[in-house]
Amino acid sequence: MALFFRLEEAVSDLIHDGDSVAMEGFTHLIPFAAGHEIIRQRLRNLTLIRMTPDLIYDQLIGAGCARKLIFSWGGNPGVGSLHRLRDAVERGWPNPIEIEEHSHAAMANAYAAGASNLPCAVFRGYEGVDLAQLNPNIRTVTCPFTGERLACVPAIRPDVAVIHARRADREGNVLLEGIVGVQKEAVLSAKRSLVTVEEVVDNFGPRSPNAVILPKWTVSAISVVPGGARPSYAHGYYSRDNSFYVKWDEVSKSRESFLEWLRLEVTA
Repeated sequence: MALFFRLEEAVSDLIHDGDSVAMEGFTHLIPFAAGHEIIRQRLRNLTLIRMTPDLIYDQLIGAGCARKLIFSWGGNPGVGSLHRLRDAVERGWPNPIEIEEHSHAAMANAYAAGASNLPCAVFRGYEGVDLAQLNPNIRTVTCPFTGERLACVPAIRPDVAVIHARRADREGNVLLEGIVGVQKEAVLSAKRSLVTVEEVVDNFGPRSPNAVILPKWTVSAISVVPGGARPSYAHGYYSRDNSFYVKWDEVSKSRESFLEWLRLEVTA
């Protein structure tokens, strides 16, 4: 049970000011509880990495935790903008934030490259688009075998990966099941990893074909946090709270309403 820690202890031990932190989960299993603990511990100058940053990164940015965002598409899914991200980019509140934007394909390949201990990812992409003109980390290489021009981006190798999962067993192995994004690659690419889980079980039992098991040697710490993905969902445990995503658009529109929400719901 050496891998198991209370969430506040795990965040304090694993995440430090100035770290690069990847918090992954695609619609499903987004690690909101861990993100809120980062806010409570007032961590600063983080480089936040995430495919499709949504509400959790809007909250972290608004709380002043971030200095840089590496991402692909940012928004409130099905609702609209991330107002705290926009305020930071456009007006520097609560502090200026640097952004590095990629495509989804680039991010997925960059995580896979990091997990494979490679310096960069090479893939087909970015043809006919202008994003490379804004992001100097999007480059091209020529295949030495075919002469084809291919896109190239740096591997993602965060200091810490944070994910939420359905279950861990008592030895510290972790089960991801349902919609699986790049959580596995994020953990394997990171120096340290924190996994919050719904519960600890003796064994995982029957599993669906769309399941991933992270062996205990890939995980630095596990925290048992039932409901740790809310307002996103955990397949088989609870549904997505769509009403919160709609509500967030109003909560986050002004600095005052955001700070009041932060005081009442996170830091109280």
